[in-house]
Amino acid sequence: MPFTVTDVQPTPNPNAAKFILDRAIVQQPTSFFNAAAAKDDPVASKLFAIEGVTSVLMLGDFVTINKRPEVKWKAITERVQEVLEGA
Repeated sequence: MPFTVTDVQPTPNPNAAKFILDRAIVQQPTSFFNAAAAKDDPVASKLFAIEGVTSVLMLGDFVTINKRPEVKWKAITERVQEVLEGA
């Protein structure tokens, strides 16, 4: 079932951003630190398919994405929203 991204917020870490959703994505905190760990989660595995994504944290009604420092947020943000809104 698709989500609506209601906001994208920066974090104290310049390589992490918080994508706020219209409802909970998970009931318990779920972290994926690489694509192999996310292979059985349909949303996380699609997020790792985005060039530059290094980790995914799902908690309540948000998803935090970490990226490689050399990758610009502009290259990632729209694709993350597409994955979440098509989930």
